[in-house]
Amino acid sequence: MSYQIAIDGPAGAGKSTIAKKLAKAKQFIYVDTGAMYRAMAYYLLQNHVDPRDGEAVGEKSQSADITIQYEKGEQVVVLNGENVNAFLRTEEVGNMASITSQNPRVRERLTVLQKELAAKNNVVMDGRDIGTCVLPGADVKIYLTASPAVRAKRRFDELVAKGETCDLQKIEADIIKRDEQDMNREIAPLKQAEDAVLIDSSYMSIDQVVEEIMAVCRKSMTELGS
Repeated sequence: MSYQIAIDGPAGAGKSTIAKKLAKAKQFIYVDTGAMYRAMAYYLLQNHVDPRDGEAVGEKSQSADITIQYEKGEQVVVLNGENVNAFLRTEEVGNMASITSQNPRVRERLTVLQKELAAKNNVVMDGRDIGTCVLPGADVKIYLTASPAVRAKRRFDELVAKGETCDLQKIEADIIKRDEQDMNREIAPLKQAEDAVLIDSSYMSIDQVVEEIMAVCRKSMTELGS
C-alpha cells in the first residue's frame, strides 16, 4: 500500500519548496504536477497540435504516457519512455502549457496518470486540486496558505535576488487576482478539502512547516496502526 501526502494551496504559499523538502525527509517521490503539464505541452508541440483546437488537443493528449522517476537522486519526467527534462523550461512549452492545461480532457488524462503514480509509490504531491480531485483518499491532506502580503513579499525578494526590478504592490495585486481566478475556475477550483489540515505559513520558517506536516503524518500513522 502506498502512502500519499497531498498539499494544496494558493500561488506563492511555498507548496513546492515544502513538498520537495518533505519528500526528501521521508524518502518519498515528489510529484511535480506542473512538470507533468509541461511534458504534455511538449508532446502536443512535437505533434504540431494547434493549442486553439480544443478537440485536437483533447484527442492527442490521450496517447501521452507521462510519469516521474528518480535517477541518481534527480527527478526525471518521462514522456512515452523518454527523459524530457531538458525540454520543459522553454518559453514555448510554458506558453503551450498555460493554454492546454485548461482543456478538460488534458486534465482528465493527467489526473489518471497522477493517480497511477500515487497508487504505486509513496508520494508527496502539490497543486491546487490534489486533495479534492486527484487524491481524495490521501492519507494526509494539507492546505498550505499565507497572507497575500507575505506571499507578495516572498516573490518580490525572489525576483530582486535575481536582479530584476519589480513593484511589490503590483505583485500583491496579481496574487489576489490569481487567487480569485483559481478559486472560481470551472474545472477543479482551488479549495480546502474538508479533511485537510490548514497551515498558515505567514510567520513560519520552511523547516517549521515541514516539521508540522511531519507531526500530522506521525499522528496519521498512529491512527492507521490502531
